[in-house]
Amino acid sequence: MSDGDDRGDGPDPAAVAAAEPETRAAFEATERPVEAVGIGPGNPEYLTSRGERAIREADVVVGFETVVAFISGRTDADLLTCGYADEAATLDAFAERVADGERGTAVLMGDPNHSGYQFVGKVEAAVDRPVTVVPGISSLQIAASRARTPMEASTFVTLHKRGGIDAELRRLREAVGDRHLLVLPRPYDWMPGDIAAVLVEAGVAASLDVLVFERLTHDDERVTRTTLGDLASRVQDDAGDTTADESRFSDLSVLVVRAD
Repeated sequence: MSDGDDRGDGPDPAAVAAAEPETRAAFEATERPVEAVGIGPGNPEYLTSRGERAIREADVVVGFETVVAFISGRTDADLLTCGYADEAATLDAFAERVADGERGTAVLMGDPNHSGYQFVGKVEAAVDRPVTVVPGISSLQIAASRARTPMEASTFVTLHKRGGIDAELRRLREAVGDRHLLVLPRPYDWMPGDIAAVLVEAGVAASLDVLVFERLTHDDERVTRTTLGDLASRVQDDAGDTTADESRFSDLSVLVVRAD
């Protein structure tokens, strides 16, 4: 989630990162663009060959500590890890190394195109050269496969964003029942039960089939299959959650609501 970073209240980095398409000319004009690599859902079997090469050939790799831990054994690069509190300082150190001619790679969980543009934008703001996105396998793709919900028949909404989510909830209410829903909840104030309750309150059929996937592809992967009404009725179990210990579901969850 993007809340709590230390770069102030300026323009949304995700919006900045998505403002213009990548251009071949920009990358041909520089010897070494920085690569922003999606490492997949955490299981190294889902790290693409292209992403692994960018990580292996890097001189310096930057990313959140929990993300870097998954790929630390696949490179001899110097690893710069951060949390939200020291994110800006770590990216500045990374930028200095890149400016000195070292090959830099930033790593993100899953696929940068699914809730990863906040970090992509911050990397772009830090380094004085183009950044290219290397997509990865996301937990959403795994969830869609397990739930048998084709992407072309689904509506994807991420709640992994700072600020209000009224527009995202409206999209869910408009699509539910007619299309499959693939939702990334927001730990820990908008978890699966909270989302289900909003949909049921809007008059959606409580009988819709629901799956909550947790920690997909990991050894402790878990799936909960229920109905929208049952999930909504348990919202009190999730209400007011602020920590992993208090939440019914993992922060690494995907909510799937199948179409009627």
